[in-house]
Amino acid sequence: MSAQMRRGRDGAETRARIEAEALRLFAEKGVASTSVRDLAQAVGVSEGALYRHFASKEALARELFLSRYAELAQTILSVRDYYSGFTARLGEIVRLACALFDEEPALFGYLLINQHDHLVHVPAVPEANAVAALALVLEDAAGEGASLPQPAELAAALTLGMVIQPAVFAVYGRLERPLAAHAPAITQGILRMLGAPAPKQEAST
Repeated sequence: MSAQMRRGRDGAETRARIEAEALRLFAEKGVASTSVRDLAQAVGVSEGALYRHFASKEALARELFLSRYAELAQTILSVRDYYSGFTARLGEIVRLACALFDEEPALFGYLLINQHDHLVHVPAVPEANAVAALALVLEDAAGEGASLPQPAELAAALTLGMVIQPAVFAVYGRLERPLAAHAPAITQGILRMLGAPAPKQEAST
């Protein structure tokens, strides 16, 4: 392996460590209360090394939010492409959201706590915007004959609220974890709230 390739690999690994530690610290302490020194010590690099990857702490916080939010949007679009029917798509989206809370609490917490600082900078296109991607799924449901609240962005906001609030309750111990165990009930609740037909239950034998 050439020296240039090694530097590139090491740089990518360092960047990934910076992002992972930043997510953890930003979720625990908040961006304002996390210093560049805190980040450098957590990653095990100098402060100068951080600045070689990100121009500032604020730039790091912005890039983390936009990139992770875009990943969520692309996941929703993948569900839309792979699954047929609104109830199946919604069920999978709720399952994935609950799994994110259970498996990556720092990421979930960061996106939730810092959305007010960064949402205004999120492009409106579905490929980068999780709400816009979810709105497409809801527009599909309306096209299938479901009578959903309009506009689709309102239905998306209502849907997100019914996922996020149970997660907040789980954080404060008012709802038993894992959140994934509640995903079917959350899905059913969203379907009823939206006025969408619930999936038929198979008869027991």
